[in-house]
Amino acid sequence: MSGQSTVEFLVLALVLLPLFMIVPLLGKQLDIAQTTASASRYVAFEGMVHHGSSLQAWKSDAQLADEVRRRFFSASAAPVKTGDVAGDFAAHRNPLWSDHRGDALLPSFATHVGAASQRTVLTQPTGAVFASGMGLDAHNLHTGLVRVEVADVAGLAPFDALGLSIERHTTVLVDPWSASGPAAVRSALRRERWSLESHFPFGLLEATVSPLKLIPLVLEGAQLPEIGRVDPDFVPTDRIR
Repeated sequence: MSGQSTVEFLVLALVLLPLFMIVPLLGKQLDIAQTTASASRYVAFEGMVHHGSSLQAWKSDAQLADEVRRRFFSASAAPVKTGDVAGDFAAHRNPLWSDHRGDALLPSFATHVGAASQRTVLTQPTGAVFASGMGLDAHNLHTGLVRVEVADVAGLAPFDALGLSIERHTTVLVDPWSASGPAAVRSALRRERWSLESHFPFGLLEATVSPLKLIPLVLEGAQLPEIGRVDPDFVPTDRIR
């Protein structure tokens, strides 16, 4: 039939053309999602350094957001400079993050890219009970969160009313409560002053047992318990045979 192949090509083109437009757009959105994950790691580590140490200046969420916008969501060749802010113009944009019409997927950095950091308490049930009594810091979780609002693409359903929001967060455990050696374990267990929060009242136990030392041990091989002895490196003999 004359013209049949042309009609079939046109019908097929009507189906494939939107697909050809959507595939690159999906790739760009996935690239933004990956960048958001990387930015959340940056915010978490910056929060760990600047919010967990008195030696570093505090960084506000607004300052972290400005750094993330310029160093992650701006042009890939953006220099790392103090106080540098991303501008809403072509020179500061990632040229790949645009739709089929050339409109930016992040038209405004200030309203479409946000960042926040927080320092929270580790609520591990068993450890939290003994943390205060052993003088351990429980505020050791630093979380960085980055949220990106991707602009809708006009004239391309369903992306014209998608309202896509990408959020990624990274949490860093700063102090895992690990000891630097046997002396650190001894110091944590045998605190100088016993209080109601201390769960190992060695001093009180030693004062209670000390009168027993005046009683002569008549049984061969008998030995009083060594109250207060902390030997982290001691291994029972039945474990090393």
